[in-house]
Amino acid sequence: MRREITLHVDGTGRTLDVDTRTTLLDVLREHLRVIAPKKGCDHGQCGACTVLENGERVTTCLSLAVAHDGAEIVTAAGLSIDGALHPMQQAFIEHDGLQCGYCTPGQICSAIAMLEEVREGRPSHVTEDLNAPVELSDDEIRERMSGNLCRCGAYVNIVAAIRSVAG
Repeated sequence: MRREITLHVDGTGRTLDVDTRTTLLDVLREHLRVIAPKKGCDHGQCGACTVLENGERVTTCLSLAVAHDGAEIVTAAGLSIDGALHPMQQAFIEHDGLQCGYCTPGQICSAIAMLEEVREGRPSHVTEDLNAPVELSDDEIRERMSGNLCRCGAYVNIVAAIRSVAG
């Protein structure tokens, strides 16, 4: 079965006819040629395919594209404004928060959404006091970013990059 959907990806509206079983990741990469989100595990375990939809993290390999009809999607490639890197992108460079770079687009999108969750006061599994403002400790950052894996092990620098933007 096929269905026509419209996605607004990195500021550009796109209408396409897709098989209703197609994941959002496959639509982005194969149909729209948006290559920032990566196909890592294809099981929602590594976070390499993470994008932002209305500011929220979405693991695109687990999401059917038809469920996102009309959505505003921002990939790591769409974060820059007038050629200037997003502060999180710049922080990853300055703090060497990447090695091979495969996971980096998903890490950056997840980090941006994670900081917004903290601003909104959403607790995590390691938040000590659910009634107090969330303190962004290294444990909080690690817990909130635990859905994004880095096979190279750049975690210390990723945490430092996120901390620099949060500060």
